[in-house]
Amino acid sequence: MTEAYVDLSAVAAPDFAGNRSVVLIVDDTPDNLALLSNTLQTAGYVVLVALSGEAALKCLSRVTPDVVLMDAMMPGMDGFEACRQLKLDRRHEHLPVIFMTALIETEHVVQGFRVGGIDYVTKPVKPSEVCARIAAHVQRAKAQRYADAVLGLDARAALITTADGTIRWQNPLAAARLAHHAAAAGSEHELPTRLPATLLQWFTVWIERGCDPQAVCECNTGGVRRTARVLGSPARGEWILALEEFDDVAQTGVLAARFGLTTREAEVLLWLSRGKTNRDIGEILNMAVRTVNKHLEHLFHKLHVETRSAAAAIAVKAVNRH
Repeated sequence: MTEAYVDLSAVAAPDFAGNRSVVLIVDDTPDNLALLSNTLQTAGYVVLVALSGEAALKCLSRVTPDVVLMDAMMPGMDGFEACRQLKLDRRHEHLPVIFMTALIETEHVVQGFRVGGIDYVTKPVKPSEVCARIAAHVQRAKAQRYADAVLGLDARAALITTADGTIRWQNPLAAARLAHHAAAAGSEHELPTRLPATLLQWFTVWIERGCDPQAVCECNTGGVRRTARVLGSPARGEWILALEEFDDVAQTGVLAARFGLTTREAEVLLWLSRGKTNRDIGEILNMAVRTVNKHLEHLFHKLHVETRSAAAAIAVKAVNRH
């Protein structure tokens, strides 16, 4: 059998396929795997294989393909049960599953759809038909992921970008904040379809260092902090970036005026509302922890509260109303 597929033991990162779509073939017959693997690889897909339903679920715990080509009848866990179980995982609830079956009776076709299958092909399979169906379902699934991602980002400044900084989609608020990032670096954002240089440099390093989901790009100019973080990936080789701005000076002024605080007290309250510990606040504001504690005592008295959480809630509400 020609190994025209990916060995999962060699897969170290979720984006091993780059921009290519990934197909998982589940079949207990090596000859079928060879035929389909070679056909799909020639068509430009990365192919993963599993010889049983159990092996398919193990594969799916590590990698999320774009489509699954599932043999319906296998010893042990059959394709119907494997599909039912994979659909229990929220990561795979929209994953297209195409059944391969020699069983064309209505009851078996219905069973395939009932457990979450989206289509079926009959054995012996015709490679050209399989390729056509896979291409259609991959494109449909990608469009759905894009739609879901965009709808969920409507209230945030967000964009979708490729690894080289090409912007595939952005909302108006993100466009405005991209211009702010460029201006803060002393340049104009002349290419609205690409990330500004400062963001692109951070994003490139972020990818090179393994795509840490906790990493944040942050800059501070004139009391305004601008941050960028990666929220997820709507498609292979593309990522969602969320852009945020925090005007510390303005928000400190709001808190000082609203509650009759000194500037230092308002600064402590602002960072308290952002979930920072006393030690963190001391490091940020360059003051001793005991001084932070003293400011907090005054804050609690002026706000008529007794706990940090109550003070933070009041501050968040005041800033959000401004």
